[in-house]
Amino acid sequence: MADLNASENAAVKETAAPASASKPAPAGLRVILGEKVGMTQLFDARGHLRPVTVIKAGPCTVTNVRTPERDGYSAVCIGYGSIDAKKVNKAQTGHFAKLGIAPSRKMREFRLSDTKGYEVGQIVTADARFAVGDYVDVQGVTKGHGFAGGMKRHGFKGLPGSHGASDKERSPGSLASRRSLGRVIPGQRMAGHYGQDTMTIVKMEVVKVDSANHLMYINGAVPGTNGSMVTVLETTRPRKKRVEQVVVDKKAKKGAAAKPAAKK
Repeated sequence: MADLNASENAAVKETAAPASASKPAPAGLRVILGEKVGMTQLFDARGHLRPVTVIKAGPCTVTNVRTPERDGYSAVCIGYGSIDAKKVNKAQTGHFAKLGIAPSRKMREFRLSDTKGYEVGQIVTADARFAVGDYVDVQGVTKGHGFAGGMKRHGFKGLPGSHGASDKERSPGSLASRRSLGRVIPGQRMAGHYGQDTMTIVKMEVVKVDSANHLMYINGAVPGTNGSMVTVLETTRPRKKRVEQVVVDKKAKKGAAAKPAAKK
């Protein structure tokens, strides 16, 4: 068994890289995988102090291209990060060995209307897809808080602590009162597992893009702990980019036009 695993790992290393390796992917795929680094603050071009989340976005590798003729739909699969070959199962080991690329830590597939121009091994970078002022949606997994009560999980205010009430300040209250069935209906807000949910924060502004270090500075907080995987996508909202609004003082403009020019 040890010789078999060693031969498989050697096959992965010796597989020739595809011709499209290190070649940039088309910019039509406005999405990238990354890793949350942490939060900081910086001044933007207008001199405003902005709280930003730093995301190490890419570089990602195109790991598969789906076509309607072969798969029945059009999509592009990209991978981020590296992982030890020993931690990859045999199905993924054979997949990466066939494509001739290194195993990826995380992969996601995105539907596209047309996959023309995409090839396995192409590089997906953040600076080729997003610029300062763009609005993006950031998706991640929220922090896990374990088993939590109603006040922490749902924001209940609790019960009064007066008139002899004992240990009821953080109680959620009645759960199934005045019901003929006498049971708790499904979906009732109660104590339970809190966190560890997939959440998407929409329409976040890109404040800065560091192409040299593959970093994106996004205004606001994104879900997840430092080091967790996140997905940055073009926003689904109608406005895709921040528009500068120029305020013109009409009264001052009229006064300036009416004032005669001074004679020399």
